[in-house]
Amino acid sequence: TENGPQPKKHRYVRKEGNCNVVFRHVPEEWLLFVTDIFTTLVEIRWRVMFLIFALSYILSWLFFGVLFWVIALAHGDIRDHTNDPCVYEVRSFTAAFLFSLETQTTIGYGFRGMSENCMIAIIIVTIQDVISCFIDTFVIGIVVAKMASARKRAQTVGFSNCAVINLHNGYLCLSWRVGDFRRNHLVEGTARAQIVRSTMHATGKVDVTYEDLVIQQRDLVLVTPTTIFHRMEPSSPLYKMSLMDLRKADFELVVSFTYTDDQTGMLHQTRTSYTPAEILWGQLFQDMIRVTRRSYRVDYAMFHHTAKVLVPEVSAEEYEL
Repeated sequence: TENGPQPKKHRYVRKEGNCNVVFRHVPEEWLLFVTDIFTTLVEIRWRVMFLIFALSYILSWLFFGVLFWVIALAHGDIRDHTNDPCVYEVRSFTAAFLFSLETQTTIGYGFRGMSENCMIAIIIVTIQDVISCFIDTFVIGIVVAKMASARKRAQTVGFSNCAVINLHNGYLCLSWRVGDFRRNHLVEGTARAQIVRSTMHATGKVDVTYEDLVIQQRDLVLVTPTTIFHRMEPSSPLYKMSLMDLRKADFELVVSFTYTDDQTGMLHQTRTSYTPAEILWGQLFQDMIRVTRRSYRVDYAMFHHTAKVLVPEVSAEEYEL
């Protein structure tokens, strides 16, 4: 009912930028993860990745150790120590495992080695060396890709904790602030904003709608923190919204900033969202840039600070009239 208790609505996009969406009953989900195994390993946690890599090495050593032990057993090297062995000083399973480990890691202690008596053992050693190169290449590639992940760089570009509505150049404008916390600058970036509304029907069906907001200056070079403005004009979904309407509204403002890093050349995206309670009417972001004789100084302590200003509490449509 209209005046009854309303169920608590969860964010569509969390403040840190992660989407609050859980997928269920995906067809052939495990097959999709295995098919794109490289991306799967890049996205998993570090401890799980280290466990998988450690098991890949240990299991490969055990597998080839068993093969060398079977070869030595079939050739009679274990029973007859006077026989010309396939692999020198491999008379037990422990010795076969150590030989497999030394071969794959190219330790080469000089104690155990191949002989020319068994062609099958030579073929197994060759196969193990090739597989070892593949494992090393895969591990190094995954670690480098995970360390250079775009998500880590996205954490150094942030948005203000709240958005504000105030007068800008004679128009009611919705604005928020974005800044880069690292010293190396971004090559270029594009800002985007959407109004996301989710409607639940009596049948349980949920409709999610998206409305794009026109941003005055989308393309940015983020050298210093920048305030992004959306003018509440007739084409804006917020054009007929007053302060009272905003307090009763049920939507989510999802903003993003897509940019290229000048150090790595990689494409990144930082996201966040604002609920109506986080959109402050009649507030203005405080200045955080000071000009000195030698440079521009940016005080990030003022990044989230706002100050009250006089702003009409009517909608942009009523203000223009």
